[in-house]
Amino acid sequence: MIIKPSAALRNSYSQISDLAKETEEPIYITVNGEGDGVYMNMNAFEKREEILNLREKVLQAEEERIRGEKTLSVSEARKLLRERMHEL
Repeated sequence: MIIKPSAALRNSYSQISDLAKETEEPIYITVNGEGDGVYMNMNAFEKREEILNLREKVLQAEEERIRGEKTLSVSEARKLLRERMHEL
């Protein structure tokens, strides 16, 4: 975990930005020793968002399966995808 005071963000932005790019981890910003915000590199943030969106879709599909909604086997899903590709 990387923690930096807000003064470092104000006074050394390029160094904080470089650190975020190198580590691809969030940098926690503090004000008077208390947590205040988080700085992240844009690429790391977008990757994180993609993972969260994918997890949300998987969870939704699992909830639908548990409720007994219709599911497809792998072979059925492949067949439907092939049919859709031929329609394009």
